[in-house]
Amino acid sequence: MIRSSLMIAALVAAPVAAQTTAPQAAVQAAMAASTAGWNAGDLDRFVAAYANDAMYVTSKGVVRGKAAIAERYRPSFTAGGNSRGVLSMQMLAFRRLSDVHQLLVARWTLTPPGAGTKPETGLTTLVFERQPAGWKIISDHSS
Repeated sequence: MIRSSLMIAALVAAPVAAQTTAPQAAVQAAMAASTAGWNAGDLDRFVAAYANDAMYVTSKGVVRGKAAIAERYRPSFTAGGNSRGVLSMQMLAFRRLSDVHQLLVARWTLTPPGAGTKPETGLTTLVFERQPAGWKIISDHSS
């Protein structure tokens, strides 16, 4: 009896564990694809992680919409790379906000081309929303 109760408890707990890690894994995959797009000089791939109505908060104000975010980044994208350098992301913290919203805090690092050039680094806070096309950034505040 005890053994069957333990098996039932394990079966009930397994889907819960999968549900809590699946969104985080999907967000990480979206970030990896976006970062790869940056490094390949593929603007469309980089901004694919953003929702159409995303907001991007900068020191100069709020950029609204995926198209406007893409235009802001367009000048640095070149065939085969990005003139600002190679982007890497270190995931620092995840937080479930709801069944359809996840918060990610990460450290970004841009390593510019050329020897002796010091990398730039900062923090980003991203809110992801589960949409029909997958987990998309709806709010990006990077500094």
